[in-house]
Amino acid sequence: MQTFVTLLFKCLAALPLPLLHVIGNLWGAAACRLLPKDRKRARVHMLQAGLAAADADIKAVFQETAKGALELPIAFFRRPEAIEALFQAIHGWEHVQTALDKGEGLLFITPHIGSYDLAGRYISQQLPFPLTAMYKPPKLKMFDAIMQAGRVRGKGKTAPTNIQGVKQVMKALRAGEATIVLPDHVPSPEEGGDGVWVDFFGKPAYTMTLAAKLAQVKGVKALFFCGERLPGGQGFVLHIEPLQGELNGDKAHDARLINQNVEYWIRRFPTQYLFMYNRYKHPAGAPQRPSETG
Repeated sequence: MQTFVTLLFKCLAALPLPLLHVIGNLWGAAACRLLPKDRKRARVHMLQAGLAAADADIKAVFQETAKGALELPIAFFRRPEAIEALFQAIHGWEHVQTALDKGEGLLFITPHIGSYDLAGRYISQQLPFPLTAMYKPPKLKMFDAIMQAGRVRGKGKTAPTNIQGVKQVMKALRAGEATIVLPDHVPSPEEGGDGVWVDFFGKPAYTMTLAAKLAQVKGVKALFFCGERLPGGQGFVLHIEPLQGELNGDKAHDARLINQNVEYWIRRFPTQYLFMYNRYKHPAGAPQRPSETG
């Protein structure tokens, strides 16, 4: 089965990006109709964020999500130079270059928005040292093996979202290397993930403390980025900006600051965010929400 899925991924990776995005539009439109629970969640989350949530907006979110899934084979199996050619413009690389000139480690932070796998692959190829991406291994070991084979190539490394993974990225940053963290992943206390309840678009959400902790490691530069997906399969634009605001070591303050940065990026590219993700869930082992303790 793993051989078949690998072959399927390689075939998809060979298709032109415009064709993949046409397939993504069809797949996403069908999913929007067939998954009422996810459709409702996306609408509720968009309204919570103060964004337009008409049927066309919800459909667009599903379509962009489907495109993101179809871009994974490209990230895993296309040659690095072919991936680089998909990026039509790069905004903010001077922030990376400044950090490189200073010998700083680089913490790249991106929400579940746009084509973060392809953007991460592009960034990795431009750096003079390895880039370690944190990720949650899928439940099916077969897919984990494919993902590992695709991500651990060139200068890419991976670290699981657990204690050992945190130690791995801390070591990489202190060695002056780079890592990628997705800050809107809900941490699991049962797996050692640390979090706090802070507002996300005005509603308490259990938020990881890891991104802020890594950003405060001595000699590390924290940068947010987004791989904006252009319409019509035209490619992507990479946006990089420094973390906005000042971290002070207080868990709640810092987690809220990270959320504010995530909100900023979502408002810029609303339909490219993974609004179907259950961002406000109550993970097992987490303390009660503030509203539940009052």
